Amino acid sequence: MYILFDIGKTKTRVAASRDLESFGEPKIFDTPKDYLEAVAAVTLAAKEVSLGEKIEHVGGGVAGPLGVEKQSLAEDINFPGWVGRPLCGDLWAALGAPVFLENDSALVGLGEAVSGAGKKYNIVAYVTISTGVGGARIIDKKIDTNSIGFEPGWQAITLDGKFATDYLSGAATEKETGKKPFEISDPVFWDTKARILAYFLNNIIVMWSPDIVVIGGSMVKEVGISISETEKYLHQILRIFPKIPRIIPAELNDVGGLYGAMEFLKDKRHI
Repeated sequence: MYILFDIGKTKTRVAASRDLESFGEPKIFDTPKDYLEAVAAVTLAAKEVSLGEKIEHVGGGVAGPLGVEKQSLAEDINFPGWVGRPLCGDLWAALGAPVFLENDSALVGLGEAVSGAGKKYNIVAYVTISTGVGGARIIDKKIDTNSIGFEPGWQAITLDGKFATDYLSGAATEKETGKKPFEISDPVFWDTKARILAYFLNNIIVMWSPDIVVIGGSMVKEVGISISETEKYLHQILRIFPKIPRIIPAELNDVGGLYGAMEFLKDKRHI
């Protein structure tokens, strides 16, 4: 039995897979902010979904950049107090099986590249616009080699030092307006966000040169940033390439990270 997990800033998902080809109904719950509570919650969910079977390997993602050895978080922007805490080691001790860790957005991107919207393409740029802004570059169904990780949401896009996440994320939108994003119906507001997203994607495209850009996250739902309007602006902005790559919505909804974790574990289970 294999355990898959996705510890996002807002929600955590845990599921079990017998063959790394499919997984059962996931347990979904609010991510505890306290580190020990989070470890306990993931442990409990893992034991529940494993139905008492022996757990062989555990793999999943967590929101934020990881240390070089990918054993713990290296930055506390999402989870204050978690930096340096032995997440892999603590889950291994609790579940009795090796644990492998990756960035959550990278695993969602891997899931989309293997099983979702990008499965027909070799070079996939995955971007999530949700509570925060993240993403990763996937090449030939593998997360691209990197030094620390991919954090495209933290690219500076103004001279006063503001980052993409300061304009596009759900958290920034709520801070800006005092409303939940789904409560905002002003088309001018969302048109402005589409234009900002186009500049963000211009940077992603000219640096990563993808075959396709897959966009997921709560901010590009029915009420939110329009992908078609973003494409309209991107056609005006991107000048160095003869055409823009396809820009399409993610297909795996809220369980893309579990699909990615499943693929991730295929390479790790023999270690």
